[in-house]
Amino acid sequence: MLAVTDRMKRKHNLRGEVMSENKIAATTINKDDLIVIGGAGGFIAGALTRYFADQGFTRIRAIDKKPLYQWYQVTPGVESLCMDLSEKESAIRACEGAKEVYNLAADMGGMGFIEKFRVECLRSILINTHMIEAAYNAGAERYFFSSSACAYNVTLQNDPNCRALKETDAYPAMCERGYGWEKMLSEMFCEEYWAERGMKTAIARFHNVYGPYGTWDGGREKAPAALARKVIEAKDTGNLKIDIWGDGSQTRSFMYIDDCVKGIDMIMHAENLTATAINLGSSELIAIEDLVTYAEEIGGVKLERTHDLDAPKGVAGRNSDNTMILEKLGWEPKTPFKEGLAKTYAWIEQQYNDRKAGKRTVS
Repeated sequence: MLAVTDRMKRKHNLRGEVMSENKIAATTINKDDLIVIGGAGGFIAGALTRYFADQGFTRIRAIDKKPLYQWYQVTPGVESLCMDLSEKESAIRACEGAKEVYNLAADMGGMGFIEKFRVECLRSILINTHMIEAAYNAGAERYFFSSSACAYNVTLQNDPNCRALKETDAYPAMCERGYGWEKMLSEMFCEEYWAERGMKTAIARFHNVYGPYGTWDGGREKAPAALARKVIEAKDTGNLKIDIWGDGSQTRSFMYIDDCVKGIDMIMHAENLTATAINLGSSELIAIEDLVTYAEEIGGVKLERTHDLDAPKGVAGRNSDNTMILEKLGWEPKTPFKEGLAKTYAWIEQQYNDRKAGKRTVS
């Protein structure tokens, strides 16, 4: 642990640096510095682990509470640990020697899971509380927290033809119950660890991330994966029907996984975004009915549609305003939804066929 006087000097120096710079910093981390990634057995953190390994980083510690065989991706050469980061001792062990810490660990899933298991979602506050303190005590230079668009005021999302949400729309706070409030409070932790203790933090509000190596079955999957799977099932069984949660008019923006991990890297190392929540999402607004149509086109099938109006469906409309990320980074997620969905569909179809053949699959 750094001495208190060293911490105070560091805080002063970091504040001066932010005051004098309004630009994206060159990445200062060396290839042999230790990167810690929480939640690496899951979809996004698993992709982030592979992303850094592909860049040549040689010391990556990946942590998830699931047994290793249940991880969506296991990257060769990475130190992979099975620990529950909601426990203080596990967080301390995870962060030992870390130069950078990426906390993407959380108990979450699609809307069906979020609405049904609010307590489990809220308990993820324990993960961030222990991880950010452990990272600070370990002397980590940067800390990333994966927030969510669920932190936004739900009263602004009552119309499918919604206006895109700006970062300032999180206040006055009226988050989605459970999951959204956990994200909002964890954002505050990141802001205060910078303001009071001088540890650089980064906060990205994810907007519906999708892609290969993600949950596609079992109740935690999100709309692109769930609907792709339903189309694949309908084709396979010959029962050419599909049930849609809600009336299909709900709208969302969906961000492809490759854009997400690139955005995480850029946001983490942007000096002009320290302790500043920012949208990380596509601005391409998609209606659920259109998503079904795209999946049908990819699958080469036309299905009879039914609608479960009592099923969890979330807010009526949500889109990402990318003004800030374009201004700060000169970049935004760009993968067209149809292109990303085609890749996701192909991967899920292979998983589906592998499962039928008795092979082990990731979801």
